[in-house]
Order: sequence, then C-alpha cells, then structure tokens
Amino acid sequence: MTADPALLAHGVGGRQDLPITLPQLVVAAALTLVVTFLALGLLWREPRLDRDATGGRPVPRWLAGLVDAPAFRWVLRGLGLLAAAWFCVGLLAGPDTAENPTAGALYVLLWVGLAPVSLLLGPVWRAVNPLRTLHLLATLAARRDARRGIRELPAGVGIWPAAGTLFGFVWLELVAPDRATLPVITVWLAAYATVMLVGATLYGAGWFDRADPFETYSTLIGQLAPIGRADDGVLVWRNPLDGIAGMRPRPGLVAVVVVLLGSTMYDSLSNAPGWLRFSQENGLPPVVTGSTGLVLVIGAVAVAYLAATGAAARIGRAGPAEARAVPGEIAHSIVPIAVGYVVAHYYSLLILEGQRTVALLSDPLGTGANWLGTAGWQPHTGLVTPSGVATLQITVIILGHLLGTLLAHDRALYLFPRARAVAGQLPLLALMVAYTVAGLLLLYAG
Repeated sequence: MTADPALLAHGVGGRQDLPITLPQLVVAAALTLVVTFLALGLLWREPRLDRDATGGRPVPRWLAGLVDAPAFRWVLRGLGLLAAAWFCVGLLAGPDTAENPTAGALYVLLWVGLAPVSLLLGPVWRAVNPLRTLHLLATLAARRDARRGIRELPAGVGIWPAAGTLFGFVWLELVAPDRATLPVITVWLAAYATVMLVGATLYGAGWFDRADPFETYSTLIGQLAPIGRADDGVLVWRNPLDGIAGMRPRPGLVAVVVVLLGSTMYDSLSNAPGWLRFSQENGLPPVVTGSTGLVLVIGAVAVAYLAATGAAARIGRAGPAEARAVPGEIAHSIVPIAVGYVVAHYYSLLILEGQRTVALLSDPLGTGANWLGTAGWQPHTGLVTPSGVATLQITVIILGHLLGTLLAHDRALYLFPRARAVAGQLPLLALMVAYTVAGLLLLYAG
C-alpha cells in the first residue's frame, strides 16, 4: 500500500501457511477452472442470468420507504460531509507523523473498506460522496438543476474519465514518493476535488458517475450486492450474479476493470523480494521503476484480456459489430476476479490497520483528546492468523475466477451462435487460468 512503516503489510499468510504446496495449489486451481468450464458446457446450455436487470424480489415496503425517503438521503449526505470534515481536521491541522489517521483513513478505511461495504449494500459512495453533496448544495443555492451543467458531455466519453482518475489514485497509493505524508495526500485530494467540482459545474452531476474513481469503484463492486434496483427503479433482493450480469457495457468500462485488476496484481508484485531487489539495484529513481512497473502490469492484463476476447469473437464467429462489442460485453466477468484479489490482498490490512486508524481518529490533532471514545483501542488479532488468511486468500481468488468463468459463459451464450458458444469460450478459459496462476504466484511470491 505505502512505504510508510505505520501501514502494515497487506498479507499475513505465506507459502509456509498454505494447506498444500504452491505448485500443487496452482495446478489444483487451474484444474478447478477447467472442470467448471466443462460442467458449464454440459449443464448450462441456455442463458440464465438476468441481463436486463428486470428481476428480483421487492424488499419489504418499510425498507423501500426508508431508503427512498428524502430525509434518509439527506442524513446520508450529512454523514458524508461530517466524515469529510473530520478527515480534514487531521489532514490540515494534524501532525505529520505516524500517529495521524489521515493516511489510514484514505488508503484503508475508504479505499479498502469501500469494497466489502459496497459488496453488501451496493454503490454506497454515491449516497455519501461529500463532493457530490457540495455540488448539490451549490446548485440548490443558485436555483439550478444539479443534473444540468453548462454543456453536455458526449455520450461516447462513457467512463473513460474514471479510468484516468482511478489510475491516478492507484499511482498515488502504490508508487508516489512519500505517499503517506500529509503534503502529498493534500495535493492529490485538492487536485481530485478540483477535477470533480469543475467537471460537475461544466457537465452536471452525471460527471461524478463518469469520473469519480471512488464512485466507479463502489458502483462496480455494488453490482454484486444482494440488494439493488430493477430497471424500473424498485428496490429488490436479487441474485448477485443477476446484478453484475445486468451491468451494461459503456465506453471506458474495459479500461476501468483492467486498471483495477492490474493495479492489485502490481501491488502483489511490488512486495515480492525479487521486485524489491530489482527496484533497489537498477539505479533508477524508485518512482520511475514503480511507475513503469505499474503501467507494464496493467498493460499486460489489458493485452491478455483483449487478445482473449478477440480470439473468442473469431472462434465464436461473431459478426464485425458483435466482435467489436465482445470486450465490453465480457468486462463484467472481470469484476468478481478483481473483488477476489482485493479481499485476498487487503483483508489483514483492513482488519489490523483499520482498527488502528479508528483509534487514531479519536484524536486527529494529536493532543491526547478522545473525542470519539476509541483512543484506547488495541487491534484484535483473532480474525487474522497466518493459516486462516492463507486459506481465505486461496478461497476468494479461486471463487472470483469461478464466478468470472460462469459470467463469461452465460454472456457467450447470448453473443455467439449456439453451436460455437462453447468453443468461443476456450480463449476466455485460458485467460481465467492465466489470471489465476499469475494471481496466486504473485500473492505468494515471497
């Protein structure tokens, strides 16, 4: 995550904690994907997932009324503003030491914590985003419609801006020099706030949907939540796979999922002893080595994905228009893989450093106060044991790839002629196996 010693290592498990040897694990994971693929080809011959997001069972009326109530939405916005203000106390007035909670709040509670919360509740950042709320308040004061800006953003832009801002954040998190220090965090957040608010002024509130890295991250993962909205806006309980299958292709979607997956893979690589030795001995500034490594890993993930989807389109005998659409149509299958990597890679960090950050948040100024009553908290380590973390990492990585294989299979039945649908998935299976092997090797590279 960062080079700052205050932020703990991401993983607790290692090779010695695996229930089997690493080569056995890699072979077993690959075979699991192959067997799953064969079973799907035999037993899952018709599309079954709700591609149009029309299904689901309506939630109880009282719950729908609560969630959709204007007062409840304003409560969430108010909590988002309050949390942002408290964060800014430490950012702008707190000591620039390891006892300041700012780095932990940004990199651990927000970035890492947003994944499990979104996985359970859906795209929560949209509801609490303080910048979205500030823009809304400004437009209300000016008696303007928050949805309308000075000009229209071309539809072809899609979420390409979010791909750029997401890359900017993962570069900050993984590469930027002194990234746990207050000046660096302040500069990045000031640039982020400026881009978001200026963009919202020009293009309306829809700019946040297309450009905010945290909203995009939360929305992608939130598609896997058991609660969501049908196409008519009704709040429903749903099969999480229906939720992610209902995600529509948009320009920039492939770039976003590739950046998310590739950056997590690079994070594993950057902690490997071999990479650390190379970074120290190559004579280049660390920021140059890190930036190059990050771009190369993301690029490798992108090349593998585009090659596999292109081969799938050719084998599946998709027409020219359909072939161009295949990468976007299959992109949703990468989301559970990315979620698996996030959970595997950051679980121990969230549990241990998250507790420490909550304790520090009680005194953001470092004066010895205990405003939130958490200053005396000591991290509980019962949920973080080497063997337990290693088992969790294996499970979520393999499960993410199994779900990705299932999603790709179901979508291929929509995209390709039935006689070629299974054959067309062979490159996608090869891609899933490659991602699985690479992920396990990187995670346990030490």
